[in-house]
Order: sequence, then C-alpha cells, then structure tokens
Amino acid sequence: MELVILTGASRGLGRAMVEQLLSPERLLLTISRHPDPTLQDLAAARGATLEQWALDLADGIGAAARLEAWLRALDRSRCTSAVLVNNACLLGPVGPVQQADAESMAATLRVGLETPALLAAAFLRPTDGWGIARRVLNISSGAGRRELPGWAIYCAVKAGLDHFSRVMAADEALRPNGAKVVSLAPGVIDTDMQAQVRAADAASFPALPHFVEMKERGQLASADEAAARVLAYLARPDFGASPVADVRDA
Repeated sequence: MELVILTGASRGLGRAMVEQLLSPERLLLTISRHPDPTLQDLAAARGATLEQWALDLADGIGAAARLEAWLRALDRSRCTSAVLVNNACLLGPVGPVQQADAESMAATLRVGLETPALLAAAFLRPTDGWGIARRVLNISSGAGRRELPGWAIYCAVKAGLDHFSRVMAADEALRPNGAKVVSLAPGVIDTDMQAQVRAADAASFPALPHFVEMKERGQLASADEAAARVLAYLARPDFGASPVADVRDA
C-alpha cells in the first residue's frame, strides 16, 4: 500500500489531488485547517483509507511532531512506498513590503516555507530505515523563479522552497535509499487564490493585468486538470532527476 501525506487538502489543487488519490491501494493522510467531511464519504464509497487531521500549519513545530509520532507508530509493513506532498500555502500580502502587516508576512513565511521544511524532516527521520521508495513533492510556483513587484513574500517563499528542495535532494543523494525530492510548479490554476490575486490593488501590484488577461483568455487550468498533471509527474519513473521542475515543461 502506498502511503501519501498531503497538506492543504481542503480546497483548490489539494482537494482535487485528494479526489484523484483515493483508492483501496493507498493510505492517505491529509492535513488542513478544515477537513472536508464529504471527502470521508467519498473515501468510504471507494473503499479507500483516508485520515484527515485538522491542524493550523502556522504551528509547524506542532504539526511536525504529530506527524513524526504518527509515522513511528504506523505499521510500516503495510507500506510499499511513502510520499509527502507539501501543498499548503498562503497568498500573503500583495503590495510593497512596507505596506504589509507583520502578522500576515510571518504567517505566509511559516505556512509556505518553514512548515514544509519541518514536515519534510519529520517525514524523513522515521521512514529512513523502512527500505522503501520515498518521495517528497513540494508544490512551488513560477512566482518563485521570477520577480513580481508587489508580491515579495510569496515569491520569497516559493524561491526558498525551490532551493530548500535542491539542497535536500543533494543531501538525500548521498544516503543509502535516499528520498527523491522535487519542487514542482503546477502552472497557473483557476482557484480561490487566483481570484484573490485578481482582486488586488493595481497600484500596488503591477502584474495584475497579466493575471486578469490569463483568466479572460481561458488560460488557467482547472484544479482537476492541474492535479492530474501534478500526480502524473509524481508517478514518473524519473521523478527527482531534476529537483526543481515545472509541469508545463514535462
């Protein structure tokens, strides 16, 4: 049975991934602030094993401690492979940093960068001796690979996630049966986050017309389409060959 751990599972890309991952051959653990009871119903209908945790990922230390304890208590003989998908992220403040409030900046950095790093460590430690294939998929963004004036914190989070993944992949390559690690940009997706981006103040976010135009031209992928591409990439036999990737280049 494949073990999959997924954060940010209640909306958008994360929820679409849950719907596509549910199967009797998979043990799926999701972590989000507000678990969706309809997903539990769907899992039951499919004969799938789904466990949902209601956690605020702004408390990365607490979430990581709980995950590590859970993994150490798990019957590892049931698992043929293990996957961690760090998907949860916050949009963060839009506009110059001097206009942003400290709480919003700090929460964006914690949820999008600090917590994925803590969860990755909490995933790798207890599974190190399991003798099975392990993969860490960090959901990144094209925003981490180019500067977008007015979006410094979100861009920094995703750029940090990319480089964290590069170094972690290099570390794991030196270990026997090291995990494969990829920071993957999923493309621009028609989600609530994109709607929030389009509602930004044009004076504070010069890139706004670009995002509005993409929506008007129908260039945004649906959450289901993006989830299918991400999961197809996760299943690739060469996963990890490049620690930073984009589904649009696959």
